[in-house]
Amino acid sequence: MTRTSTRHDHDETEADPASNRPMSVSAIRESYDEYADRMSRFEPVDRVLLGRYRRARFGDLDGRVLDVACGTGTNFRYLPDAVDLVGIDVSPEMLANAEETLADLDRNGTLRRMDAGDLEFPADSFDAVISALSTCTFPDPVAALREMDRVCRPDGTIRLVEHGLSDVWPIARFQEWRADAHYAKSGCRWTQEPRELVESAGLPVEDVSTGPFGMITTLEVTPTRNAEP
Repeated sequence: MTRTSTRHDHDETEADPASNRPMSVSAIRESYDEYADRMSRFEPVDRVLLGRYRRARFGDLDGRVLDVACGTGTNFRYLPDAVDLVGIDVSPEMLANAEETLADLDRNGTLRRMDAGDLEFPADSFDAVISALSTCTFPDPVAALREMDRVCRPDGTIRLVEHGLSDVWPIARFQEWRADAHYAKSGCRWTQEPRELVESAGLPVEDVSTGPFGMITTLEVTPTRNAEP
């Protein structure tokens, strides 16, 4: 289902001010180091609100899977046990919580501290690349999406679960009103349009669906790279 823009009272050419002042990687790391334990405690609520969307997009994957901006490891429980899991995040505290999540789930995985905009993997390294609720925080989300594409094998898949501007007008107006304050507090652009962002990175969207109030968008993206000769 494709969402219709709700910016009725705004010039469509006007950019979101928050997106013009991206935080640095170090500022984002510091912010999410601070929030890591709180986000880990929030996971039971996330399962109720977003669990079905994560499971629908991530539950059928196989092979080697990269979780970009894995945070506290919220996605891990929705991946099949057989996958070869690699998780990266810029925040050491997030990764510490993700390590605990792996232990709690009694599953194996490799965790590395890494910037999503500069992935330290060769091209075509993964059968699938996933990420959830993350593009809103990347200083350059287009660059990060292109990095996901680079490291995903040509016959693989990129799966995203993202949030963005609601298609319910009163909610959208509130989001727009609070966009700058929310970004300053948490480094999160909550008025982004996930599908438009993916398409601006030049990545073809194979399937898209939206959740309650249009605030959740899940996407299956086809990698663009050709196999190396």
